[in-house]
Amino acid sequence: MTKKQTTIITALSVIAFILAFMVFSRLWFRLDLTKNNAYTISKVSRNLHTEIPDYVNVTYYLSNKLKSVIPAPGEIEDTLREYAAYSKGKIRVTVRDPLKANLVTTVEELGLQPRQVQTVDQDQASLVTVYSGIVIEYLDKIEVLPWVISTDTLEYDLTSRIRSMVNDVERRLGVIVGDSFRQWREDFGYLNQALAEAGYRVRLISPGDEIPDNLPAVFVFGGVEDLDEWALYRIDRYIQQGGRALFAVKGVYIDTLRGSIEARRQEDKGLLEMIASYGVIIRPELAMDRNALTLQYQTRMPSGAIQFRIVRYPLWIGVMKDNGNPQHPVSANFSGIDLYWPSPLELHPSNSVQAIPLFTSSPEAWLMREEFNTNPEASYFFEKDAAATRGKKDLGASLTGEFPSFFRGSPKPVREGSDEELPDMPQYAAQSRMIVVGDTDFATNMINASNARQNLDFLLRAADWLVSDDDIIGIRSKQPHAGRLDKIFDPARRAAAMRFAQVVNVGIIPLLVIASGFIFASRRRKKSRNAENSVKEKFKEKF
Repeated sequence: MTKKQTTIITALSVIAFILAFMVFSRLWFRLDLTKNNAYTISKVSRNLHTEIPDYVNVTYYLSNKLKSVIPAPGEIEDTLREYAAYSKGKIRVTVRDPLKANLVTTVEELGLQPRQVQTVDQDQASLVTVYSGIVIEYLDKIEVLPWVISTDTLEYDLTSRIRSMVNDVERRLGVIVGDSFRQWREDFGYLNQALAEAGYRVRLISPGDEIPDNLPAVFVFGGVEDLDEWALYRIDRYIQQGGRALFAVKGVYIDTLRGSIEARRQEDKGLLEMIASYGVIIRPELAMDRNALTLQYQTRMPSGAIQFRIVRYPLWIGVMKDNGNPQHPVSANFSGIDLYWPSPLELHPSNSVQAIPLFTSSPEAWLMREEFNTNPEASYFFEKDAAATRGKKDLGASLTGEFPSFFRGSPKPVREGSDEELPDMPQYAAQSRMIVVGDTDFATNMINASNARQNLDFLLRAADWLVSDDDIIGIRSKQPHAGRLDKIFDPARRAAAMRFAQVVNVGIIPLLVIASGFIFASRRRKKSRNAENSVKEKFKEKF
């Protein structure tokens, strides 16, 4: 081969390599063996380019220092590149280090939140300020993810925000805190933060205030003893006009303000009756289950000393993922939900309404009827009605259809001392959606008692379904969930899991290690004998 031919072949090889790199940069392949393909973007995200008339610019502001410390930023960048690869040029992704680009002031004005992480350089530990946030730009609209450090909800956050920006639709949700002893920001802080992180603009509506007709959905938390007819009329009229609602309401009042957890039947001012007219009866009873959460409390000993105790508390139910309805978008791939003193539901919808259970208790559940005793020290009292009430209980339900008006044929409520007149009910009910959960506490900051982050996931998926983003709900269910060991409540299953772990870790793995050692040692001896025999054969041939 001549020198000229060598030069030509080398040049052609370089060109072929460059062309191949350009082609493969537009192709994307990922082998994802996780359940639900948790690390592969879904079909709705891959087809997002069909909804985008103009270009979407996604900038990932990432400190190189952070990227060298933990692997998560690399996974986030891979997900963003996957979006770009599937978008057919409609989504442009840029990764920039704010420090190197001298953009620290700019990104902080946009809302990116710097964090400090500890690094070790030449055996010296130090704190450095880092950034890991995403800015999405479409025309004159900007959405910001202030701090992103995992891919758990990244696809949901990106797709929901891009779609809202493109369609010029703000993700809004109304909230009515019906219980007078609760405040939104103080008692529902975790939910408020989760909704904000999911891109929802929460509008707090005081009981009795007008609910805007264009508000996509409303969450109603409690209010059995506080919402009067005026406030109920507002809610009923909103639903008649096609508004969607979630009711988180229980039939038994639990006194958590004084720490006594005493229970009594709620005195209904009309809310329970109105929900029943829609098709769901919230029973004035408490559901209990063998699938119980643990309760930590303190008690005083006869000596006067304070003792902390941890017990299984059947009035706190850990609803298992197997007890979710896989046919409904909200409870498909259900990750479970923790309920605190829930009331059971009975579904009795009218002909114009379809009612479907979303999740239930286990078949080993039972009820506590009046008189109530919720004291964990009085566990002997818990099973008083067990024999007569044992069985699966509906704890959450979904309803769709044209809901009958609770105030149809009745005079409009009036407020004493006010000249304001309520607007008329629409002549015909519009199609609507509704979710009813027989518990209020599951949405409050009480979730911290059992680390029930899955409760927030359920509420976010409920919000998505109520505002009609059905395909977005499936993205949230793709998240890889780390199961909690204490979620195995069935003694037989828990014992089987412990035996399996013991056999694998104490028996099978050590035996495999020992067997591998024997196999490798045997192969080494065999190889040594073969080498020695070979040397002997050569020696014989030579002499």
